[in-house]
Amino acid sequence: MLKHIGRHGDRKVAILYREVPGEEHMCLVVYPETMPTHIHNSIMATLESAPGQAATNLSEVLHRNLLPDGRAQLEALHREGMIKKISTNQVIVTPSAQSSVKLDEMNKIIREMEQGGEALKRLQELDASAGMVDPAQKRKAEAEYKRREERKAQDTATPYVPPLTSTDGALDDKTLAANMLAQAKRMEIEAKGMIAEAARMKKQAQGLNPSVNAKEYITPVAESVAPTAPKKGRPPKAKVVTADAVQ
Repeated sequence: MLKHIGRHGDRKVAILYREVPGEEHMCLVVYPETMPTHIHNSIMATLESAPGQAATNLSEVLHRNLLPDGRAQLEALHREGMIKKISTNQVIVTPSAQSSVKLDEMNKIIREMEQGGEALKRLQELDASAGMVDPAQKRKAEAEYKRREERKAQDTATPYVPPLTSTDGALDDKTLAANMLAQAKRMEIEAKGMIAEAARMKKQAQGLNPSVNAKEYITPVAESVAPTAPKKGRPPKAKVVTADAVQ
């Protein structure tokens, strides 16, 4: 895409000054479609040239180049009354074939680029978004899709494991141990899923309002006595009482 080209409403403009000194919200433009043919062709040739595309402001190269009649291009545009001053938020520029941005926003990004790389990242995101989808909305939709897929994976990753039984109907130590391990494994998988979901909810809450303190909104849980863990192994055999013992 060509630099220094934009649109003002439905009209094509060539941007001579991105910002008017002392009036950063204003810019200077010309409307190529209204120019006489000999001026239009000369101005556009300068704009499309390598020096024209390398210049920060198009006016820099128009000042050095001449029209076919020998006049300086910038001076001729001024004397012919073709230069117009309009608001930068009314001009749309196209950094790439698929993306567009208002000139005032682009001016702000360019100024910030001198202070760090954050503005450059924003400019790259603008180009990557193709001017149609906001990058933040795109990331949000992708994250939501990823969470749905993770939930589906968790649902299929924890199938029900029926308890094992021995061939003679009695549970020996080996069968009990296998059942306990299967149950512990299922609980472990479910716990990991709950921890991941809790982390996601915390992150989402911080994104909605970082100033919220979780301690202010969590209801204290009453303390309870932890149950005593049952002893491992088979339960003791019941003592049989005989008639002789009763006597």
